[in-house]
Amino acid sequence: MVAIVEGPRPLPMSAAHPGAIIGGNLTVMDKALPDMLHLVDAYWNQFPPMNPLWHGLLGFTIGVLGFVSITGNGMVINIFSTTKSLKTPGNMLIVNLALSDFLMMLMVSPTMAISCYYETWVFGPLMCELHAFIASLFGSISIWTMTLIAMDRYNVIVKGLAAKPMTKKTAFLKLSAVWISSIVWAAFPFFGWNRYVPEGNMTACGTDYINKDWFSRSYILVYSIFCYFLPLLLIIFSYVFIVKAVAAHEKEMKEQAKKMNVASLRSSEAAQTSAEIKLAKIAMMTISLWFMAWTPYLVINYAGIFEGRKITPLFSIWGSVFAKANAVYNPIVYGISHPKYRLALMQKYPTLACAPPAADDSASTASAVTNVANEEKPAV
Repeated sequence: MVAIVEGPRPLPMSAAHPGAIIGGNLTVMDKALPDMLHLVDAYWNQFPPMNPLWHGLLGFTIGVLGFVSITGNGMVINIFSTTKSLKTPGNMLIVNLALSDFLMMLMVSPTMAISCYYETWVFGPLMCELHAFIASLFGSISIWTMTLIAMDRYNVIVKGLAAKPMTKKTAFLKLSAVWISSIVWAAFPFFGWNRYVPEGNMTACGTDYINKDWFSRSYILVYSIFCYFLPLLLIIFSYVFIVKAVAAHEKEMKEQAKKMNVASLRSSEAAQTSAEIKLAKIAMMTISLWFMAWTPYLVINYAGIFEGRKITPLFSIWGSVFAKANAVYNPIVYGISHPKYRLALMQKYPTLACAPPAADDSASTASAVTNVANEEKPAV
């Protein structure tokens, strides 16, 4: 979609025939188009062009990830937005997460896949900057939405009925804050705090982690605190107390069952708690996958600004691959693990749905606190 705005630039001889020349006296910078050279750091001039096979593999991978993400997240948005039982304040966070992943891959994967074919960025400086801005924006929105999901689980499981319920208004305000703050942080490079440049493989764009100026470095350091370390600490905090609450609850249930001389207690409260824990595990797994996806990009950025190791064009590829793979995980996780979502998926897309949930697997996973406040039927 974004690729249509500017079409590919005319290519120099070295890039017009992908794979025609490998190595020799050429460097990575020789692959860059003339109008992109002012954005390419001279650091990359020491490396020969990458083997065309790597470009082909990267382009194919990004194309597949884009198709799967757009399709999967599109179905998540459709199902959660059109199924009445799933329209809860907590599920607004899930829809926002899917929307973020959907928009990122819709806008980023086509330009990157096409550039991989030509072995260099062919959409000009402006599109390069927009490409990096979009990836940064939706990456930030994604991680902070995942953080809100973890904090909502903390609110429900640890505080229980004493917690203040999340309403649709509070969910909207929280998501609005996430969008506004993410836009501000992603826009800073447009105003001189760091900048967006082609990465070493020359087929994607991101922050400039090669520049050794401390003002430029400071952006990456502060941004990593805002978009990586702070959310990680909040998530760890949430799940440490969730695990403690679950352990305490299970211990109480076993002691009570022992006093009553029964094998176990299966009250409605226990069933509800079990459902909440199940959703907490799903959220924790998704968050873990997100951090697995973005950690390589963080390592590459830190290796650049701290000169911890030599960054090669091939090494720089993995940040893009793992970061964009994040957008694929969520629809798969929800399709497998959410009974009500799986049921709605089977009704709307019977050829793509997982097996229907068993009768005893259809327990509600909605927040008990939220449902009391909104007088809604339990939903995923």
